[in-house]
Amino acid sequence: MPTAREAGSIVEALQATLGTVIRGKPEAIDLLIVGLLSGGHVLIEDVPGVGKTTLAKALARAMDMQFSRVQFTPDLLPADILGTNVLDPKNGTFTFQPGPVFAHLLLADEINRASPRTQSALLEAMNERQVTTDGVTRPLPSPFFVVATQNPVDYQGTYPLPEAQLDRFLLRARVGYPDEDDELGILFDRQHSDPIDTVRQVADIEALLTVQARVRQVKVEPDVARYLLRLVRATRSHPDLEVGVSPRGALALFRASQARALMVGRDWVGPADVQALAGPVLEHRMLLTSQARYSGRSRGDIVGAILSEQDVPT
Repeated sequence: MPTAREAGSIVEALQATLGTVIRGKPEAIDLLIVGLLSGGHVLIEDVPGVGKTTLAKALARAMDMQFSRVQFTPDLLPADILGTNVLDPKNGTFTFQPGPVFAHLLLADEINRASPRTQSALLEAMNERQVTTDGVTRPLPSPFFVVATQNPVDYQGTYPLPEAQLDRFLLRARVGYPDEDDELGILFDRQHSDPIDTVRQVADIEALLTVQARVRQVKVEPDVARYLLRLVRATRSHPDLEVGVSPRGALALFRASQARALMVGRDWVGPADVQALAGPVLEHRMLLTSQARYSGRSRGDIVGAILSEQDVPT
């Protein structure tokens, strides 16, 4: 079992490697790593072309993870993701052909372009780490990490993710446009080759599993846990929210805070870890009232207000 310092060294190497592929976006890289170490899943919501797919591919290479990508389209069927039984003409029996979900890292590209039926096919896989087809349940590889992307601008031909599926994502991240200097660097980085081809492996699957297990041993003092719960419970009674954060959301913030602490080499969680992740973990789990939407209130505004109202433990 690695110490907090050893785990932090692995994370530092991973951050440096991913930073050579996605320039100027350390926040997005850190959130993706938090999701991976927490054993959760990440939803990346942003405009096309900012590096969402590249980031997922680079992470898989750096951690020696089996990578699979599914381009979600309106005609995609659950069997196209989970797999199906295929008839063997030689002996007249059916053989199961695994779908792309049987991988360490599944990139669900433009997940909101598939029908609700196909989107729901991922629910069991994301929550239970298994899939059931034709009455047979099959375990997925360990670790199993879903990185889903969706475009928040182009809603034509899309199906909004239901709240039940949004709640399965540990956190939601955004990449955003690079600044001018970083974008200039991107141009020259790709002048002769793709930087993703030079991504080096920084750890293997066994090391990743031990770090994930180490995350669960990071200490959380009762005062910090109560502070976390006060933030979550405040969303359930907020006048601008129709639906607040569920206990699953509280657990997600708890686990993500542990991962963030370990990332910086600490074996204890502080209020700063909770505050830094409150937005990415809680916002997509909240449902605004109609009045709040029409008045221009955002979920980010509400999380910020709740953070400012709660006493911080010392």
